[in-house]
Amino acid sequence: MSWAGPEDIYLSTSLASYLDRKLLVLLRDSRKLMGTLRSFDQFANAVLEGACERVIVGDLYCDIPLGLYVIRGENVVLIGELDLEREELPPRMTCVSVAEIRRAQKAEREATDLKGTMRKRMEFLDLD
Repeated sequence: MSWAGPEDIYLSTSLASYLDRKLLVLLRDSRKLMGTLRSFDQFANAVLEGACERVIVGDLYCDIPLGLYVIRGENVVLIGELDLEREELPPRMTCVSVAEIRRAQKAEREATDLKGTMRKRMEFLDLD
């Protein structure tokens, strides 16, 4: 049996109130996961049932099904309960397929890379 410090006890009891509830989990790599919390431990490792990753690019989004998903506690930035009574997204958002959202992600990544490349090429100009 391991000893749990006071901060571990607070973390455990706060997560206990979320058991069997639908949650949004924000990870360190900016991914957003949604699912029902089924289990957790003193390190905030968590198990989500019916999990999906919500990918948003501009006004497009896709919920990519993940199934039963284990999240390592050190990767969690934020956990919050989803309000099932409210609409989750603004009406301007359009749900697209996994293939479409992947194409949109690739285009966004390429545009960001191009912007960075252009910025590096222009560094020799001291505009300040």
